[in-house]
Amino acid sequence: MQFKPTSIAGLIEIVPRIFEDERGFFLETYQYKIFAANGIPDQFVQDNQSFSTKGVLRGLHFQRPPFAQGKLVRVVSGRALDVAVDLRENSPTFGQHVAVVLDSLSGNMLFVPEGFAHGFLALEDTVLQYKCTNVYDKASEGGLAWNDPQLNIDWGIKSPLVSEKDLSLPTLEELLKTSD
Repeated sequence: MQFKPTSIAGLIEIVPRIFEDERGFFLETYQYKIFAANGIPDQFVQDNQSFSTKGVLRGLHFQRPPFAQGKLVRVVSGRALDVAVDLRENSPTFGQHVAVVLDSLSGNMLFVPEGFAHGFLALEDTVLQYKCTNVYDKASEGGLAWNDPQLNIDWGIKSPLVSEKDLSLPTLEELLKTSD
């Protein structure tokens, strides 16, 4: 496996080795010792999977402490633009984001540590799977507006299909005002 740091500390793209032959392919998506040796010692306690049709945008979501979650995100089928926004208050990259295209053919993954908002846009019909370092807690959920002008995320689409819940999420500025 190859571990590629991004422009934001702690956010890591992982590219597995894929073994192919006439029968198909095999890849290892997670092994604790390899991840720990590459700076990701987190234990995962919950797995989630979603299916989204092309043009669906989900996010930007996060869990507040004590239920904050790190996530190991991968696409099982299809392709998605995966986005993580740094919400760690003392981080020099607070409010910045990284976008990575995840696809089932390359098998690449993104590790999103605690303290980030996460979302994705299905670039085609997509099954997305992610491992979480903590269990989901409804009372701890939060989010940011996908189209927050301060975040300036280029999703590459003008009118994605977004849930009513996600359409009502605050901007980063509004979120900061409510947490004061």
